[in-house]
Amino acid sequence: MTQASPLPPAIHFDNVTLGYDRHPAVHHLEGTIRQGSLLAVLGPNGGGKSTLLKGISGAIKPLDGQIHLTQPVAYLPQSAEIDRSFPINVFDLVAMGLIPSRGLMGRVSRKDNERVTQALAKVGLVGFEERAIGTLSGGQMQRALFARLILQDAPIFLLDEPLTAVDEKTAADLIGLLRDWHQQGRTIITVLHDLALIRREFPESLLLARDVIAWGASDAVLTETNLQRARHMAEAHDPFAAACERAA
Repeated sequence: MTQASPLPPAIHFDNVTLGYDRHPAVHHLEGTIRQGSLLAVLGPNGGGKSTLLKGISGAIKPLDGQIHLTQPVAYLPQSAEIDRSFPINVFDLVAMGLIPSRGLMGRVSRKDNERVTQALAKVGLVGFEERAIGTLSGGQMQRALFARLILQDAPIFLLDEPLTAVDEKTAADLIGLLRDWHQQGRTIITVLHDLALIRREFPESLLLARDVIAWGASDAVLTETNLQRARHMAEAHDPFAAACERAA
């Protein structure tokens, strides 16, 4: 029997170090995420998970090495990073997902408005169009941000803790959207903390504690030995360490 060829790469890390002000948060990351992957990123607080997604999205540049992208990405940051006091309604927030294809000053057509309405319906926010985002609950805000991702229509989705502070019904609905996107062939990379959820829904995991502790099939990654090692490395972390040089 002929063995199927591996899927082409979506993202390749070439000895990547990421951090801030020359203080590394992710060290010498090497490896490939294949197109169509459904990957959970987990690890202790301060382990570099959010930094990794920011590096992939281009929000920060590597201190060393290179990140090679073969496809466009759409990025959902942590909810704490979004200014809920900004005077914008739900419809306009979701319509921002059109910017990559229409441009910042691009004209929004009737068809575009219909796409926004359809995205809102997909996440269960029909009737919320004129609501100010500052009046939304945590779950409603995440639904709106998922609707914005739908309009971005990127092959690669990066989601940083998308299920934080949402109710059980919203979490189930959003996981359903992730499943749909994965079945469409998209590459999904999600920062999560819920080990049971990762084991149930995510076939691949990356356990990160500034260094890669384990990366591969979730059952092989989420062992007690690996999890203890990640906790130990987090406790030993020096936040003021200088960036290390590229290995010879």
